[in-house]
Amino acid sequence: MAGNDYRHVITVADPAALAIAAAERVLARIAANGDRVAICLTGGSSPKQLYQLLATDFYRSRIPWQRVHWFIGDERFVPAGDPLNNMSMARAAFLDQCAPASNIHPIPTATADPADPDRSAALYEGELKSFYGAEMLDHGRPLFDLVLMGVGPDGHTASLFPGYPALEETTRWVVGVPRANVEPFVPRVTLTLPTLASCREMLFEVAGAGKRAILTRVLAGENLPAGRAGSAGETVWLVDQAALPEDFRGQ
Repeated sequence: MAGNDYRHVITVADPAALAIAAAERVLARIAANGDRVAICLTGGSSPKQLYQLLATDFYRSRIPWQRVHWFIGDERFVPAGDPLNNMSMARAAFLDQCAPASNIHPIPTATADPADPDRSAALYEGELKSFYGAEMLDHGRPLFDLVLMGVGPDGHTASLFPGYPALEETTRWVVGVPRANVEPFVPRVTLTLPTLASCREMLFEVAGAGKRAILTRVLAGENLPAGRAGSAGETVWLVDQAALPEDFRGQ
């Protein structure tokens, strides 16, 4: 397939194997940095099995929780306790059991005007800049050690949808998205492509036959958000057999 030379595609048998492979990459990135670690999580259904795995004794005991900070790449503009809230899913699966509360960095969604996520975007951008210690991202000093990503049925990733202005943002670190391109049709807050790229590794998780068609398009080089997202360091796509495009079968 053309257009994916910078990607490292790793195939696994099924979602369970994918979660294990992802967990091992999370641990490897944490081990590679003996100082403060920053991991950017993702929402949706793809990472849930990974998050549950991190809470098991086998993985939990191998993570130095006191020095790992957990952020989120995008959020649905709903209250923190809403089932649609991305960080709430991660908190329920593993963060609240394992991580110090001060190391969990959700996108704030409780503002005076629930129809306008821009204030939340500005607040989260401020928090990221404070954590990073600078107003501008330095290519030589990534913001995140690891960024977890997924791909939606329309090729979106985080809350960066095809044709949306947020996809072209190069100055702001975080932006509000008035309305999603897919269900649930609620406003979103999302990190921008340059912010997500500021990482040592970007790790996509893709599982299930339902993702095969869109993954085929992305890896073929079609101009879709998931195809435009990449790391300043390493970009890895973990893909199970059911989602694997026909061109990759037998490799």
